[in-house]
Amino acid sequence: MTLALGMPGGTEWILILVAFCLTLVLPILAISDIVKGEFRNPNDKMIWVLIVLFMPIVGSMIYFWVGKGQKIGA
Repeated sequence: MTLALGMPGGTEWILILVAFCLTLVLPILAISDIVKGEFRNPNDKMIWVLIVLFMPIVGSMIYFWVGKGQKIGA
């Protein structure tokens, strides 16, 4: 059995794009939203930045799910 190594096909490009968005774009969006916003508790901003930096994918998803509700005027 031979293994053909070549250019990725359509499905592979979609997986590459999803992985790129999850690992780079989502944390950048989360951190920019955290830095721009005002939180009810002043320490929440630093805590969320650290969570997103140390756990980029999961931390970003948790921030957008839970953390946005902690902002003033959210």
